[in-house]
Amino acid sequence: MSESEGYAGPLEQIDASRWRIPRSYKKGMKVDGIIYANERLIGAIRQDKSPEQVANVACLPGIAGPSLAMPDIHWGYGFCIGGVAATDPDEGGVISPGGVGYDINCGIRLIRTDLTRAEVQPRIEPLVSHMFDTVPCGVGRGGRVKFGRDELRRLLSEGSRFVVNAGFGWDSDLEYTEAGGCLPDANPDVVSARALDRGFDQCGTLGSGNHFMEVQVVDEIVDPDAAKAFGLSLGQITLMIHSGSRGLGYQICEDALKDLRDVPRKYGIELPDQQLVCAPVDSKEGQRYLGAMQAAANFAWANRQIMTHLARDVFADIFRRPPELLGMRLVYDVAHNIAKLEQYEVGGRTRKLCVHRKGATRAFPAGHPEVPAAYRAVGQPVLVPGDMGRSSWVLVGQPAAMEQTFGSCCHGAGRVMSRGAAIRAAKGRSIERELRDSGVTVRARGRTGLAEEQPAAYKDVSVVADAVDAAGISRKVARLRPIGVIKG
Repeated sequence: MSESEGYAGPLEQIDASRWRIPRSYKKGMKVDGIIYANERLIGAIRQDKSPEQVANVACLPGIAGPSLAMPDIHWGYGFCIGGVAATDPDEGGVISPGGVGYDINCGIRLIRTDLTRAEVQPRIEPLVSHMFDTVPCGVGRGGRVKFGRDELRRLLSEGSRFVVNAGFGWDSDLEYTEAGGCLPDANPDVVSARALDRGFDQCGTLGSGNHFMEVQVVDEIVDPDAAKAFGLSLGQITLMIHSGSRGLGYQICEDALKDLRDVPRKYGIELPDQQLVCAPVDSKEGQRYLGAMQAAANFAWANRQIMTHLARDVFADIFRRPPELLGMRLVYDVAHNIAKLEQYEVGGRTRKLCVHRKGATRAFPAGHPEVPAAYRAVGQPVLVPGDMGRSSWVLVGQPAAMEQTFGSCCHGAGRVMSRGAAIRAAKGRSIERELRDSGVTVRARGRTGLAEEQPAAYKDVSVVADAVDAAGISRKVARLRPIGVIKG
């Protein structure tokens, strides 16, 4: 099945925000597929095979509720990127590495400051350069922070808490990190030696591809009450970090795909796509992958935590004040490549489900016990990055997400160009100069990174945010415009 073939199957419009792939479309579908999109987005969505992947996921054993895709949907490995699926372990539900992705717990972290654009703009060049020199970035690049084998195993068990206790951050950071920065059932014992070798010097590093650190200015407030709760105001400077579990997480996914290759046949599972290789959640094989995946998730949270510490030091150096006096408080950190066991009402009863979010993020509403106490009256921040030339959005989770999407929302803008196509489209152009002309200072490590990540390679994130806002699963709070970016 080729990404470039396009999707020729049915898409029935439910309402202004949702489109259905009926379960009658394909043999083996146990539930419908539902794609969240508006009229401006659905045409592009039809251009690749990602809706076919939504239909394939609907064939997984034990799937509870529809196979879902967010408006940033595009082609991925197994699941589409932007895919959400919940399976019920009590009904033979499975866990699939393709429903998490290679970059386990790739996620977004937003740090607010007391600085204004007027204070930062004159220093944006040295700020971006110092950040680029301080935070290691690029393919396979290691950092100054290294962990011995025993320390790394503790980090995989304890997540962010381990590195905060080592001096990389503040206790309050844990309160504003999804799951407190730690999945407690992580099992370092099932992580391969190769994965540990790849991770020992990569905690506290950005990586490459679409990973970034971005200095932003808040340039629009849509929901003043939620913005106030999150500590956001017009003209304020924020810092957004996008990274994941680096080589360690990639290796854990690669190991799992190999280990699970013959498992579906063992359990009599028929799959429409071998990239959906899986195991029953409660099986020995399923538990082994779950434990390793959770360890990688803990590594990713620790990774973003160390980068937060490094970034605070950079700001302190440039603005000659300690980060505490700069107001560099973590707004939130949320994962978008993960599978978690969560409880939902389905069919009139509460069920513990394995919720796969692959290029999708958590969006819990006001009152949910996992929302930090300071935000519980408004809901969880939903962090949705865009491309480096336009904007990103902060949204807030809504009750409809619990009713319709297993507490999930979009995770970004979503690609409309493959990396190869983006490189070809950039031939003869200077993406760095184009960004600079639009008011964005950028530093990048790789030769092709800026071409691959040029703004035209992505959907307009504001259109994506409009779609989930109209659907009622998240509400727009504030728009953030980039003024300085570092890329791998």
